[in-house]
Amino acid sequence: MDLQEKRQLDLSAQVTKVKARARPWRAIIAGLLAIACGILSWHAGQHFGEYFGPGAVGSKVIAAAAAAATCLFGIIAVLEFGGRTRDVLQPVTGLAHAAIVRYAIVLLGILLVVSVTLALFKLPISQLLVGGAITSIILGIAAQQALGNVFAGIVLLLSHPFVVGDAVRFRAGALSGQIEGTVTEIGITYLRLETVEGVLHLPNSQVLGSVVGLVRPAAGQPAGPPAPASPSGAPPAGPAGPPAPAS
Repeated sequence: MDLQEKRQLDLSAQVTKVKARARPWRAIIAGLLAIACGILSWHAGQHFGEYFGPGAVGSKVIAAAAAAATCLFGIIAVLEFGGRTRDVLQPVTGLAHAAIVRYAIVLLGILLVVSVTLALFKLPISQLLVGGAITSIILGIAAQQALGNVFAGIVLLLSHPFVVGDAVRFRAGALSGQIEGTVTEIGITYLRLETVEGVLHLPNSQVLGSVVGLVRPAAGQPAGPPAPASPSGAPPAGPAGPPAPAS
């Protein structure tokens, strides 16, 4: 590696560090802007009853624009905060656990931002919640397998039947018998397994429903029963042959 390439690597590393340090400030600034726009939209909405009813057009425009800005800055703040949280927790808890925390933060944060935005637009949240509940039930039935993999991944991460780097053996009918390999990643929906035939991605629901056992170093080489040792320490003699004829 020449000097120029080394300087480029050092520069890219410094840029990465600067971005990592600046990321919390982006989340904070976006959150403050979302709060300010929300307050502006709420204050402007006090001058009229409904958007399609009588009232000052200027106040309606300001309230609608500020509500849209609240939604935009709120989503940016939630995504930035979730990403920053994942980066902080990853060295301590691992990539899989940090990803689950990020997903939870993003999901709850977006739900909160959408609810506030709907309230600023003066939409009936109660009716929307009923419709959203019905839609969630329909989507849950349609995505039953995918959601099953997600919840199975959470159970695997919390129960710790194995960790990344373990050599494990899975046995189940859904997996067509027995699979052995080394766990390289435990994702939110799939488990990545390094086997002699290549990399396999196993659904978490099937992994959770299978029999799991750790593979010992000498599991594939069964040792026979030890040979009895003689009192003098010499190896035991073989079976005696027929006696020699006397001369």
